[in-house]
Amino acid sequence: MKHLNKMASFFGAAAFGLLALTNCEGGELYSVDAPDWIAEKVDSINNAKPEPDNSEIEGLEEDVYTVGNTDYSTGWWAVFSKYYVIPDGEKWIAQFNLGINPSAPNTYKNFALILCSDDDRGGAGYAEYGAIRFDNQPSGNSEWGDHIDRSCVESTLTFATDTDAGVEKLGGKVTLTVDRTDPSGFSVTMTNGTVTKTYKAKTPLTNLNADATNTNIRAFLCPEGSYINFLGSTIEPIGGFTSAEDKLPLSMELVGVPKKVLQGTELADAFANISATVHFETGVTKAVTAADLTFEAIPDMASLGTKTLVVVYNKTYKGENSPQPIIAYSSFEVVDKMYTSVGATDNSTGWWGAHSENIKVGPGETFVSTFTNYGSGVSNWNNFVIVLCAADNSEYAVLRADNYGWGAGYDGNADLVTSGGQTDWATWLAAINGGKVTVYVTNNGDGTADVKTVMLGTDGNTYYQDYLGINTINPDDFYFRYTVDSSHLEFDNVVGAEDNSTAFWGAHSEMIQVPAGATYTTRFRNRTSALSNWNNFIVVLTRQDNTEYAVVRADNYGWGDSYAACTPSGGQADWAAWLAVMNEALVTVSVTNHGNGTADIKSVMVGSDGNTYYQDYIGISPVDEGDLYFRLTVDGCHLVFE
Repeated sequence: MKHLNKMASFFGAAAFGLLALTNCEGGELYSVDAPDWIAEKVDSINNAKPEPDNSEIEGLEEDVYTVGNTDYSTGWWAVFSKYYVIPDGEKWIAQFNLGINPSAPNTYKNFALILCSDDDRGGAGYAEYGAIRFDNQPSGNSEWGDHIDRSCVESTLTFATDTDAGVEKLGGKVTLTVDRTDPSGFSVTMTNGTVTKTYKAKTPLTNLNADATNTNIRAFLCPEGSYINFLGSTIEPIGGFTSAEDKLPLSMELVGVPKKVLQGTELADAFANISATVHFETGVTKAVTAADLTFEAIPDMASLGTKTLVVVYNKTYKGENSPQPIIAYSSFEVVDKMYTSVGATDNSTGWWGAHSENIKVGPGETFVSTFTNYGSGVSNWNNFVIVLCAADNSEYAVLRADNYGWGAGYDGNADLVTSGGQTDWATWLAAINGGKVTVYVTNNGDGTADVKTVMLGTDGNTYYQDYLGINTINPDDFYFRYTVDSSHLEFDNVVGAEDNSTAFWGAHSEMIQVPAGATYTTRFRNRTSALSNWNNFIVVLTRQDNTEYAVVRADNYGWGDSYAACTPSGGQADWAAWLAVMNEALVTVSVTNHGNGTADIKSVMVGSDGNTYYQDYIGISPVDEGDLYFRLTVDGCHLVFE
């Protein structure tokens, strides 16, 4: 269930984001060391460039930090500079060193200036004027946005295609100016002394701020396949200036610690994909990889059971040895087997060689499932595959992870919308080996189906793949399953300790948003101590801010402000018999948002005896149809999501 709470906001904005190429979320400030030979070549290129005369830049304050990986691996919209707020009638000047990959010919691999409203990126009021990149390609996409007029651009270096020679000319020390002092328009100038690009607007900027009295705009930089070593700014950014003085580490948060490690796995291999956000003096942060960290497992990696992971980081902000190392702790389990898998764990299972069971999705229902994807890494198609089918396995469509599919509901479908094909397939292929994948399969009830896939890569970036409007669907006979191709899938998401020691409210899944008029469904194995009826799964119906509408148990009991209005049904005739078979029960929980202030929760429990048991809570009200979420919690049990 990890990361499901992020999905609702994405699906609402996905269509606009794909069209505008700008309305997205994510990104952090960080840097890593580049190989010596690359660094030397970049230095030789940059040193050969004339530098702008700094003597005329009044008010330039030191602002020293790095945006992007210095090995040139940063993809588009992955990291961002600080925000710089430019009031009406004022001018912003920034200086930075732009690192250009000497072995990458793509002209768009430099940086873009993004101009936006006064709201945070991805916020409800966030709006973009547009983007202006340093390269100039009239036939390409070197500027975009509803408020950017490409006819206003002039440059001393123009490319006919995005593979023209000369991209290295864009590197070196860049002076960027955004000038709002002219009331009849505004201008942007980018220059490194060799290449100068200007944008001279013919009209003032339209005010996109939610508050019409606020005439400020914000600006930030976004690199792609490059990196920015910021030097200075005439406007203090949000968060303040960053001094060039070295800084000691203070603390760090670990990212990507696995919950389980298979017995016999070497320490270095088990934690090779961990990263950390390190906090330094003066509030500076940096993302570091496992290569920068030292690991120790307490007491050992050899025996089964819960372990303490000790992680040490001993570098300053500039990468020098720190006299003050910092330590972070986490826990994990050494296990002798993982949970449900599809395909051999060495990725030897060939195409169509292993399948999950079919999962039914009713009309108007969305089924949410999460797994870890492991591929051989040989080709894009060596990853998970989704099969949409009827009960007799006749296929509606077969959909791969890499923007490709086929079948009666796919081929020749003029209404089919696919989105999410990656801009850098090699980066994507590496990142989703071990990536967490969440799949949303929707039966629209009108003969069509949608499949939306969210892939959290091991590089920390999120990738998407959607197939919308698949047709020829029988809404009353619609199923899906997973298969593989030189890959395997592990359904390893667990809520609660596996020894059922987690007490009431001691562990929670991530939240799933349920839009108005929709039914969202998830499935898991219920494993219980079986001491009492309440030692089973619990569903929490809530707002996004965790304000509760109702809390309902598996055993016909609940509470909350909106619970009294509901009608519970499904209480068992023989509670002792029911409790005995709830260990290993396969449970499907569906939450319906009727869009009229009421909601239903329905649970179908297939017990270990093979019999099916039900528990429903119908008419929970009042609920806010625009702010309805649910999550699962436990009490003396644990849940394994499938």
